[in-house]
Amino acid sequence: MIRYIVKRMISMVILLFGISFISFLIMQLAPGNYLDILKLNPHITKRVLHEMERQFGLNKPWYVQYYRWIRGILPHPQHWKKYNWWNLHYWWTWNIHSWRAFNFGISFAYREPIAKVLWHPMINTLVLAIAITIVSWAIALPLGTLSAVKQGKYFDQATIFYSYIGYAIPDFFLALLVLFLAARAKLFPFHDAIPILEIISLVIAVLGGFFSLQHQPGKKEKWRQWTENIFRFLGGSILTGILSFSILLGVYYLFQKANFPIGGATSPDYYFLSPWGKFLDLLRHLALPTLVESVVSVAYMLRQMRASTLEVLRAEYVTTARAKGVTEKNVIFKHVFRNALNPIITLFGFQLGSLISGILTIEIVMNWPGLGYLIYRAILEKDLYLVMGDVMISGLFLIIGNLIGDILLAWSDPRIRYGS
Repeated sequence: MIRYIVKRMISMVILLFGISFISFLIMQLAPGNYLDILKLNPHITKRVLHEMERQFGLNKPWYVQYYRWIRGILPHPQHWKKYNWWNLHYWWTWNIHSWRAFNFGISFAYREPIAKVLWHPMINTLVLAIAITIVSWAIALPLGTLSAVKQGKYFDQATIFYSYIGYAIPDFFLALLVLFLAARAKLFPFHDAIPILEIISLVIAVLGGFFSLQHQPGKKEKWRQWTENIFRFLGGSILTGILSFSILLGVYYLFQKANFPIGGATSPDYYFLSPWGKFLDLLRHLALPTLVESVVSVAYMLRQMRASTLEVLRAEYVTTARAKGVTEKNVIFKHVFRNALNPIITLFGFQLGSLISGILTIEIVMNWPGLGYLIYRAILEKDLYLVMGDVMISGLFLIIGNLIGDILLAWSDPRIRYGS
């Protein structure tokens, strides 16, 4: 395992070099640079622009700029031109403190080191991504397993129907709707909202009833097929309508009673609160962005878990376990669930990387101070090194997530061993 991790770390470094080179080249191919925006300001003289161009190195060819940037990231002496490279004694003596590394450059817009600019937004984005992962896995795994166990029944059909809805709703539209409820729910009386919730539940119930219809295979009379489909339609409509109304009523009641903040990661008095108060304040600010992004994530993970569980349920060792008299509960939890979890663990690394780069819309719409809005502004302002810093962070999280997924997969399934 240790040798495998070392190999993955070496491949990770090589992959990050490739990502950085391609991303830097693409940024250079885009027309214009940061100074083109400043040239529109009549109060900035040409002398100042030339000095800034020399200071930022924008007057150099793109490969020279990349060399300077990548040299700052790699470990190197602080005064590398005057460093005594031929005296190997310097390499392991106390002179090592004069070496520097992980210098991603200076932000054009903020005039500060990239690491300092990205630190707090990176922490906020990572916290939000971890919260979304925990919530989506905690909901999707049991629902996906139960849906597969009850395949073809009303619960399975209702679960699939809601997963379709969650996957089809655009995240930005759902974010705007959640923000509207958080801002206006207290101004709209609870008893006036019930008729609207009933109408929405009725529409969803009708759609759920049509979703429950199935063509019955075999040679059956037409009246029998119509009778079964009518009962399936009524059963699916009633179940979907009750569930929809209960969920909508609970969500609206929660928005009525809870004081969810709109935007930001903490309250203005955050630093004056107790440790427990700080934790609760962070949870309150995390609630809305996590809710919005978890809807899409749960819909995707639920379908993956259901498909994986159905595949394991058809395996021969499950049939053998049932033939030996093992209880259905032990079959599901000891044989089916653990083996069905392996493909989901494989998706963990890709999910973490996609969350880091994919919640940009949520951060912009819901004003979450993460990497999304920061990088959005950096791209518009042509802040080259700030964009490159975000690309490197996203690539690093994607690779680390896949490494963690491989380790968890080997821990979960003893049959999996990574060779030396």
